[in-house]
Amino acid sequence: MEKIALTAQIREKAGKGVARGLRRSAMVPAVLYSHGKSTPIAMVNKDVTRVLNTEGGEHALINLKLEGAKDAAARMALIKDYQLDPVSGKLIHVDLMEVAMNEKVKITVDVHVTGSSIGVKEGGIFQLALRVLEIECLPNLIPEHIEVDVTELKINESLHVRDIKVAEGIRILADSDATIATIQPPISDAKLEAMLTATPAAATEGGEPELVKKPKKEGEAAAAPAAEAKGAAAPAKEAAPKKEAAPKK
Repeated sequence: MEKIALTAQIREKAGKGVARGLRRSAMVPAVLYSHGKSTPIAMVNKDVTRVLNTEGGEHALINLKLEGAKDAAARMALIKDYQLDPVSGKLIHVDLMEVAMNEKVKITVDVHVTGSSIGVKEGGIFQLALRVLEIECLPNLIPEHIEVDVTELKINESLHVRDIKVAEGIRILADSDATIATIQPPISDAKLEAMLTATPAAATEGGEPELVKKPKKEGEAAAAPAAEAKGAAAPAKEAAPKKEAAPKK
């Protein structure tokens, strides 16, 4: 992988106010992580954005020169994470991870599909199950992406992680039995039409669905048969009128 040279400045202060000031001056606040330590830095926004917009830029090996550091030696780093403004889409923060050229790193790379499969030419439906793969290798061996050739894939066939060939020194960490891509059989016009015109089971069987009866409260079960036998409940008796009290003499 090509090394990209970038320059960063060590930040003496941190906080939201400092970050906003950096963004107004076309800089982006960042943090460099190294062996459990973190160093606040600032980078030119357009330089980092240009790297991210290149092929494999998220996994670019960066030759980082730190201005203001006691050690003037350049650091090798990878972009660990970054944040974009949800409204403008502009880069607002970057996390970098310092790496050693003789130590393996774990990183996720994109899957690129190549070729036109036999199954698709026969009317099959192509499905990509894995779009990224986690790998382990030395920093200088990190590929921009992993190519997956599906030319020989037929209908009802799948391509698995174990079928992928990568360069020497690169190890795929995903389960070897995991499916990367598959070709599903085509759906016939008749089946598709049946799926689109299918009606609920209740409507096809005819009639309205049976209503679930509300359970009776305790004591109501015995009274119900008696009421049904008479045909109706007996009317309640009218209360006797109260006698008026005799006037006192």
